[in-house]
Amino acid sequence: MERTFFIQLSILLSVSAESNQSAQFANSWKRIAALLNGVANIGMVELGEVQVAAYLSERKPMGRFFFRNGLPSVVAFPSGCKTSDCLTRFEGELSVDAVIDWFAMAVLNLPRIFYYSKESLGPRFLAKSSPHKVKVIFFSKTGERATPAIRQAARDYWNYATFACVLWREEEFSVWWNTFGVESAPAVVFLKDPGLKPLVYHGSVNDSWFLDVLEQNKQQELPQLRSLTSEELGCDARGYSRAGRDTLTWYCAILAGRLGPELDSMRETMRRVQETLSKSSELKAASEDEHSITAAVALKSKRLTLSWLDGETQKNYCFFYLNIESSYETCGPRRVPTDVPRLFIIRYERNATEDTFKVDKKAKSIWEFHQQEVDPAAQLSVTYNVSAEVSRIIQWMSNIIEDGDSRKLPFYRVKTPELVPEDAEPFWSRGPQGLLSKSMGTKQKIQRTIIRIYDYLGDPRIGPALLLGALMSFGSIWLMRTQQNRSVQSSQPSQADNGVG
Repeated sequence: MERTFFIQLSILLSVSAESNQSAQFANSWKRIAALLNGVANIGMVELGEVQVAAYLSERKPMGRFFFRNGLPSVVAFPSGCKTSDCLTRFEGELSVDAVIDWFAMAVLNLPRIFYYSKESLGPRFLAKSSPHKVKVIFFSKTGERATPAIRQAARDYWNYATFACVLWREEEFSVWWNTFGVESAPAVVFLKDPGLKPLVYHGSVNDSWFLDVLEQNKQQELPQLRSLTSEELGCDARGYSRAGRDTLTWYCAILAGRLGPELDSMRETMRRVQETLSKSSELKAASEDEHSITAAVALKSKRLTLSWLDGETQKNYCFFYLNIESSYETCGPRRVPTDVPRLFIIRYERNATEDTFKVDKKAKSIWEFHQQEVDPAAQLSVTYNVSAEVSRIIQWMSNIIEDGDSRKLPFYRVKTPELVPEDAEPFWSRGPQGLLSKSMGTKQKIQRTIIRIYDYLGDPRIGPALLLGALMSFGSIWLMRTQQNRSVQSSQPSQADNGVG
C-alpha cells in the first residue's frame, strides 16, 4: 500500500537562534511520529544534507534556496506525489495538535470526529445517525482530537459505523453510568441494536486493537439487509450463499417493517431467535420438536441468514415479497397509525448446470430479452403469520428448510427489485480525491500565486526592471507624438503651396 511521506527539516546541528526552536520541537515531533505510525512514512532531514534540503526548500526568483517560515519546516508528499512540485507545506503554528489536524485534513483527507456534550449527544449525534449504523463513542479526559488512525477508521468504516467524542467530567459520572455504563475515561462505547446493552471497553485505545474490535462489531447483532450487505449476507438472488458457491439451496429470513417501536420489539425477538439457534443447549430447552434443530444446523452451516429490512426506504423490495392486501402496513410510507412488522423467508436455488455452461447469445425478441434479464437464482418466499414466540418461529423456519431441502419445488426465476442505497456519499469523499481535498488544492494554488507575486515584489531586480519598462513606455509615447507632429507640419506647407497656385 502506497503511503504519504511526512518529513521534518531540522537544523539541529547548527548553532543559531533557529536551532533552539528545532530542539524545542524535537519532543513534539516524536509525539507526532508516534501518532502517525501506521498512517504515513515519517522522516527527518537535517540541514547538513545539502542536496536533500535544497530539493525540499523553496526558491526565490534569483535562484536562492530558502525556508519561508524558518526552521524547523514540515512538508508532506501526498500519496502518488513523486516530485517537489506537488509537496504540501505546513504553514501554521508548530504544535502537535495543529500539525496532526493539518496532516489529517489537508493531506490524508480524513473526516473530523466531533466532541459532544451530554446535552447535544442525543439530539445532534444519536438522533441524526443512520439507524443501521453502529454508534462508536470515545470518552476522553484530555479533549484531544482523535488520532489519524482512528479518523482513517472512521472513513474506511463509514458505511457501517458513525463516530463521536465526549469530554469526561467527574460531575457527569451518573449521567454516563446510567446511560452507557461508563465509569471512567478513557473508554470506548459501541451502540448496536435498539434495546441491546452497550458494549463498553475501559482503558487506553491501541490503534491495532481498536481496528480488530471495530471489525468484529461493525455489524448489528441482527444485521440490516442493504444494498451494501445483501451479497455478504447471502440474501441476493444475483449472488451466492454464505456457505460457498457450491451450495445450491439456501435461505434468508427477513423481518420487514417501518422504523418504530413495533419494529424494535420484533427485532429483539429475532435476536433471541438467533441467539437460541446459535446455542444448541438452549434450543433443546426452548422446543420439544426435534425438527427445530434443522434451522440451527442451517444457521451454523451458513445456509440460513437472519436480517431485517427498512420497509419504508426499501419499499419496492418490500412490496415485491409481501404482495398481500395489507402490505401497506409494513412497506412504503406510513399510511396508518399502527405499523405491522412481518417476517418472511426466501428460498434461493441455483441450477448447477446453468452456472457451469453459460452460452452468450443475443436476444431475438423482447420476450427472450426479459428471460435473460432474470436473476440466476430461483426464489420462493413464504410469510410467517403466527404468534411472535421464539419457539414457534424456530419451528416454522425449520419446517420451511426441511420442506425446501427434501421436495422438488418449481425453479421460478424473476428479476428482483434493486435495494436502494440508504446513505448519500459524505461531502469529503466525493470525486476522485474528495471535495475537501479539491477545495484545499484550490486554496493552496491561490496562496502559492499570492506568495509568488510577493516574492517577485521583493526581488531587487524588480525596481530597475519597472524603471526600464516605464522609460521604454515613456519613450514610445514620445516617439509616437513626435511622428504625429512631423506629419502634421509636413502637410501644412503642401496645402499652402496649393493655395498659392
